[in-house]
Amino acid sequence: MYLKKIALVNYKNFESETFEFNAKINCFVGDNGVGKTNALDAIYQLAFTKGYFNSIAVQNIQHDKDFFLIEGVFNIKDKEELINCSIKKGLKKVIKRNGKEYEKLSEHIGLIPLVIISPNDTNLIVEGSIIRRKFMDSVIAQSDKAYLQHLIAYNKVLSQRNSLLKYFALNHTFDALNIEIYNRQLVEFGMPIYKKRKIFFEKFTPIFKERYQHISNADEKVDFLYKTQLDNADFEEQLINSLDKDRLLQYTSVGIHRDDLLYTIDGYPIKKFGSQGQQKSYLVALKLAEFDFVKMQSKLTPILLLDDIFDKLDEKRVAQIIELVNDNNFGQLFITDTHSERTEKVIKKTKQPYKMFVLQ
Repeated sequence: MYLKKIALVNYKNFESETFEFNAKINCFVGDNGVGKTNALDAIYQLAFTKGYFNSIAVQNIQHDKDFFLIEGVFNIKDKEELINCSIKKGLKKVIKRNGKEYEKLSEHIGLIPLVIISPNDTNLIVEGSIIRRKFMDSVIAQSDKAYLQHLIAYNKVLSQRNSLLKYFALNHTFDALNIEIYNRQLVEFGMPIYKKRKIFFEKFTPIFKERYQHISNADEKVDFLYKTQLDNADFEEQLINSLDKDRLLQYTSVGIHRDDLLYTIDGYPIKKFGSQGQQKSYLVALKLAEFDFVKMQSKLTPILLLDDIFDKLDEKRVAQIIELVNDNNFGQLFITDTHSERTEKVIKKTKQPYKMFVLQ
């Protein structure tokens, strides 16, 4: 699977631009601010229906314009697929596959498996649990449509239950029957999510550990742990037992929306005890493990986007990542960098076909 061509209209800093790609390696080079990362974000948007760097679609419309359009031509299982993503101010986002609009954007997820490695990935370590849950959900959902539908349904019910708790507090009232209905629905949608996250954790962890050892060549022991309240007791029981607390807090305090991933090195949180180099190796290993997992589950080789890694990683780690491209397990690769000579020098070592795009 690979992206053959992309056309951008009024997308971020691109007024009208078309790129035709090599099936193996493609490099966007140029000074900071010329749109290298924007080009990667457009590719990401065609896969996930939203941007990686800015998920608020209307903010990606070029200044003084009232719409943007991204059009990509993919080769998927030797079949050409035309994907359109567009939004006009005041209207909803539209995703089309071969000219036919999706009724639900979620129906598109998984058609184009894709993994991105970016400086923004540090958020997976330094930010709160919501970022890590999104990472886990994104990995699983690329190859499991039922998981994504359960997640959407769960979040809708959760929002309704939280609104009801706020209503109770505001109006000094209580309705046990309504709460009971929402509890049952949270369990109905939440338990399949919990079970699939457990399976994901069991499959993903050994892949991640292997990737970390390859990247770091170090003796430290890293781990990747799934933390969930549902391991402790029956979910519905927890919802019932926490009701007094939830009424006080005015939100639902137990459930899969409180899950987290714990990253450790030699038994300690990597956020506090890992060096900068160890944290970078950990993040790259996470993303390469994501690549392996998605490929294994979807039976398609994901597109890999590498944003600004030459500036953010040391030469040794970059060389190890690029070296992987020579492995037939990898498919199409997109790279951004500020130095064209540095990029081309490293890419030439792979002996793979490539294309350079100099942005100004």
